[in-house]
Amino acid sequence: MPEIFVNGPEGRIQGRYRPGGRPDSPIVLLLHPHPQYGGTMNNKVVYAMQQAFGSHGFSVLRINFRGVGRSQGTFDNGQGELSDAAAALDWLQNFNPNGAGCWIGGFSFGAWIAMQVLMRRPEIDGFIAISPPANKFDFTFLAPCPSSGLVLHGGSDELVPEPEVAKLAAKLAHQREISVEYHAIAGADHFFNNHIDAVTDHVEDYLSRHVSVASDS
Repeated sequence: MPEIFVNGPEGRIQGRYRPGGRPDSPIVLLLHPHPQYGGTMNNKVVYAMQQAFGSHGFSVLRINFRGVGRSQGTFDNGQGELSDAAAALDWLQNFNPNGAGCWIGGFSFGAWIAMQVLMRRPEIDGFIAISPPANKFDFTFLAPCPSSGLVLHGGSDELVPEPEVAKLAAKLAHQREISVEYHAIAGADHFFNNHIDAVTDHVEDYLSRHVSVASDS
Protein backbone atom coordinates (compact mmCIF):
# COMPACT_ATOMS: atom_id res chain seq x y z
CA MET A 1 0.00 0.00 0.00
CA PRO A 2 1.44 3.39 -0.96
CA GLU A 3 2.41 5.70 1.88
CA ILE A 4 0.64 9.07 1.87
CA PHE A 5 0.75 12.16 4.07
CA VAL A 6 -2.29 14.23 5.00
CA ASN A 7 -2.07 17.81 6.20
CA GLY A 8 -3.39 17.65 9.76
CA PRO A 9 -3.95 20.24 12.47
CA GLU A 10 -0.55 19.46 14.07
CA GLY A 11 1.40 18.76 10.89
CA ARG A 12 1.56 15.79 8.58
CA ILE A 13 -0.44 12.62 9.23
CA GLN A 14 1.10 9.41 7.92
CA GLY A 15 -1.19 6.96 6.20
CA ARG A 16 -1.40 3.96 3.93
CA TYR A 17 -3.87 4.17 1.08
CA ARG A 18 -5.24 1.35 -1.05
CA PRO A 19 -7.45 2.50 -3.95
CA GLY A 20 -10.50 0.47 -4.78
CA GLY A 21 -9.86 0.44 -8.52
CA ARG A 22 -12.99 2.27 -9.69
CA PRO A 23 -13.88 5.99 -9.80
CA ASP A 24 -16.98 5.23 -7.73
CA SER A 25 -15.37 2.85 -5.23
CA PRO A 26 -16.79 3.39 -1.74
CA ILE A 27 -14.34 4.72 0.85
CA VAL A 28 -13.44 3.74 4.41
CA LEU A 29 -11.17 5.25 7.06
CA LEU A 30 -9.66 2.85 9.62
CA LEU A 31 -8.36 3.94 13.04
CA HIS A 32 -5.88 2.18 15.32
CA PRO A 33 -5.78 1.43 19.06
CA HIS A 34 -4.35 3.58 21.84
CA PRO A 35 -1.09 5.32 20.84
CA GLN A 36 0.31 5.20 24.39
CA TYR A 37 0.03 1.41 24.48
CA GLY A 38 1.71 0.66 21.18
CA GLY A 39 -1.21 1.22 18.84
CA THR A 40 -0.34 1.94 15.20
CA MET A 41 -2.00 1.66 11.80
CA ASN A 42 -0.07 -1.61 11.31
CA ASN A 43 -2.03 -3.30 14.10
CA LYS A 44 -3.16 -6.74 12.91
CA VAL A 45 -6.84 -6.09 13.67
CA VAL A 46 -6.77 -2.86 11.65
CA TYR A 47 -5.01 -4.72 8.84
CA ALA A 48 -7.66 -7.45 8.94
CA MET A 49 -10.34 -4.78 8.50
CA GLN A 50 -8.39 -3.31 5.59
CA GLN A 51 -8.27 -6.69 3.88
CA ALA A 52 -11.99 -7.23 4.35
CA PHE A 53 -12.97 -3.80 3.06
CA GLY A 54 -10.51 -4.08 0.19
CA SER A 55 -12.04 -7.37 -0.93
CA HIS A 56 -15.37 -5.55 -1.19
CA GLY A 57 -14.03 -2.92 -3.56
CA PHE A 58 -13.41 -0.11 -1.06
CA SER A 59 -10.72 2.52 -1.28
CA VAL A 60 -9.12 2.12 2.15
CA LEU A 61 -7.12 4.62 4.20
CA ARG A 62 -5.52 3.75 7.52
CA ILE A 63 -3.59 6.41 9.41
CA ASN A 64 -1.22 6.89 12.31
CA PHE A 65 -2.55 9.35 14.86
CA ARG A 66 -0.36 12.31 15.83
CA GLY A 67 2.93 11.30 17.40
CA VAL A 68 2.79 7.75 16.01
CA GLY A 69 5.21 6.56 13.35
CA ARG A 70 5.91 9.44 10.97
CA SER A 71 2.87 11.49 12.01
CA GLN A 72 3.76 14.79 13.63
CA GLY A 73 2.45 16.12 16.94
CA THR A 74 1.92 14.55 20.36
CA PHE A 75 -0.82 12.49 21.98
CA ASP A 76 -3.85 14.62 22.89
CA ASN A 77 -6.16 12.35 24.90
CA GLY A 78 -8.62 11.94 22.06
CA GLN A 79 -9.41 15.51 21.09
CA GLY A 80 -6.47 15.91 18.74
CA GLU A 81 -6.86 12.38 17.45
CA LEU A 82 -10.46 13.18 16.54
CA SER A 83 -9.18 16.17 14.55
CA ASP A 84 -6.62 13.93 12.85
CA ALA A 85 -9.35 11.51 11.81
CA ALA A 86 -11.52 14.34 10.47
CA ALA A 87 -8.61 15.66 8.38
CA ALA A 88 -7.92 12.17 7.04
CA LEU A 89 -11.56 11.69 6.09
CA ASP A 90 -11.51 15.06 4.31
CA TRP A 91 -8.48 13.90 2.29
CA LEU A 92 -10.12 10.58 1.47
CA GLN A 93 -13.31 12.26 0.29
CA ASN A 94 -11.48 14.89 -1.75
CA PHE A 95 -9.37 12.17 -3.39
CA ASN A 96 -12.49 10.14 -4.19
CA PRO A 97 -15.17 12.71 -5.08
CA ASN A 98 -17.33 10.08 -6.77
CA GLY A 99 -17.10 7.46 -4.05
CA ALA A 100 -20.35 5.50 -3.78
CA GLY A 101 -20.51 5.32 -0.01
CA CYS A 102 -18.48 6.30 3.05
CA TRP A 103 -17.66 4.06 6.03
CA ILE A 104 -15.49 4.22 9.12
CA GLY A 105 -13.90 1.56 11.28
CA GLY A 106 -11.79 1.41 14.39
CA PHE A 107 -10.27 -0.92 16.95
CA SER A 108 -10.32 -0.21 20.70
CA PHE A 109 -9.33 3.47 21.20
CA GLY A 110 -9.75 3.82 17.45
CA ALA A 111 -13.34 2.58 17.75
CA TRP A 112 -14.06 5.34 20.29
CA ILE A 113 -12.65 7.97 17.91
CA ALA A 114 -14.45 6.42 14.93
CA MET A 115 -17.82 6.63 16.66
CA GLN A 116 -17.23 10.30 17.46
CA VAL A 117 -16.43 10.96 13.80
CA LEU A 118 -19.62 9.10 12.91
CA MET A 119 -21.65 11.51 15.03
CA ARG A 120 -20.12 14.52 13.30
CA ARG A 121 -20.24 13.38 9.68
CA PRO A 122 -23.74 12.62 8.40
CA GLU A 123 -22.35 11.34 5.11
CA ILE A 124 -21.00 8.19 6.81
CA ASP A 125 -23.16 5.23 5.80
CA GLY A 126 -21.89 2.52 8.14
CA PHE A 127 -19.32 1.56 10.76
CA ILE A 128 -17.30 -1.33 12.15
CA ALA A 129 -16.40 -0.92 15.85
CA ILE A 130 -14.10 -3.61 17.22
CA SER A 131 -13.52 -3.86 20.98
CA PRO A 132 -14.93 -0.40 21.81
CA PRO A 133 -13.58 0.41 25.31
CA ALA A 134 -16.98 0.95 26.90
CA ASN A 135 -15.55 0.66 30.43
CA LYS A 136 -12.88 3.31 29.88
CA PHE A 137 -14.46 5.99 27.68
CA ASP A 138 -17.83 7.70 27.53
CA PHE A 139 -20.04 6.58 24.65
CA THR A 140 -23.17 8.47 25.72
CA PHE A 141 -22.67 10.85 22.78
CA LEU A 142 -24.26 8.11 20.63
CA ALA A 143 -27.73 9.44 21.32
CA PRO A 144 -28.94 8.48 18.86
CA CYS A 145 -26.43 6.52 16.80
CA PRO A 146 -26.86 7.91 13.26
CA SER A 147 -25.87 4.88 11.18
CA SER A 148 -26.09 1.12 11.15
CA GLY A 149 -23.03 -0.98 11.80
CA LEU A 150 -21.24 -3.93 13.36
CA VAL A 151 -19.78 -4.21 16.87
CA LEU A 152 -17.28 -7.04 17.49
CA HIS A 153 -15.71 -7.99 20.79
CA GLY A 154 -13.62 -10.72 22.33
CA GLY A 155 -15.59 -13.06 24.55
CA SER A 156 -12.59 -13.35 26.91
CA ASP A 157 -11.40 -9.74 26.70
CA GLU A 158 -9.23 -9.09 29.75
CA LEU A 159 -9.18 -5.28 29.38
CA VAL A 160 -12.77 -4.45 28.42
CA PRO A 161 -15.36 -6.78 30.00
CA GLU A 162 -17.60 -8.29 27.36
CA PRO A 163 -20.85 -7.47 29.24
CA GLU A 164 -19.99 -3.76 29.06
CA VAL A 165 -19.76 -3.87 25.28
CA ALA A 166 -22.83 -6.09 24.95
CA LYS A 167 -24.75 -3.49 26.97
CA LEU A 168 -23.53 -0.68 24.70
CA ALA A 169 -24.42 -2.60 21.55
CA ALA A 170 -27.88 -3.44 22.91
CA LYS A 171 -28.51 0.22 23.67
CA LEU A 172 -27.55 1.22 20.14
CA ALA A 173 -29.57 -1.61 18.60
CA HIS A 174 -32.78 -0.40 20.26
CA GLN A 175 -32.70 2.90 18.39
CA ARG A 176 -35.10 3.44 15.55
CA GLU A 177 -34.25 3.37 11.86
CA ILE A 178 -30.84 1.74 12.26
CA SER A 179 -29.57 -1.79 12.80
CA VAL A 180 -26.55 -2.59 14.97
CA GLU A 181 -25.25 -6.15 14.97
CA TYR A 182 -23.18 -7.48 17.86
CA HIS A 183 -20.96 -10.55 17.96
CA ALA A 184 -18.71 -11.76 20.76
CA ILE A 185 -15.96 -14.06 19.50
CA ALA A 186 -15.68 -16.95 21.94
CA GLY A 187 -12.29 -17.28 23.61
CA ALA A 188 -10.82 -14.13 22.06
CA ASP A 189 -8.81 -11.70 24.19
CA HIS A 190 -8.66 -7.95 23.65
CA PHE A 191 -6.15 -8.23 20.82
CA PHE A 192 -7.79 -11.29 19.20
CA ASN A 193 -4.64 -13.37 19.46
CA ASN A 194 -5.24 -16.59 17.51
CA HIS A 195 -8.66 -15.25 16.46
CA ILE A 196 -7.81 -12.79 13.67
CA ASP A 197 -9.39 -15.05 11.07
CA ALA A 198 -12.67 -14.87 13.00
CA VAL A 199 -12.51 -11.07 12.95
CA THR A 200 -11.97 -11.09 9.19
CA ASP A 201 -14.81 -13.57 8.69
CA HIS A 202 -17.29 -11.48 10.70
CA VAL A 203 -16.39 -8.26 8.89
CA GLU A 204 -16.50 -10.02 5.52
CA ASP A 205 -19.89 -11.50 6.31
CA TYR A 206 -21.32 -8.17 7.44
CA LEU A 207 -20.04 -6.33 4.36
CA SER A 208 -21.31 -9.07 2.04
CA ARG A 209 -24.81 -8.42 3.39
CA HIS A 210 -24.67 -4.62 3.37
CA VAL A 211 -22.37 -3.59 0.50
CA SER A 212 -22.41 -4.50 -3.18
CA VAL A 213 -18.99 -5.82 -4.19
CA ALA A 214 -17.48 -3.59 -6.85
CA SER A 215 -16.64 -5.26 -10.14
CA ASP A 216 -13.57 -4.40 -12.22
CA SER A 217 -15.47 -5.02 -15.44
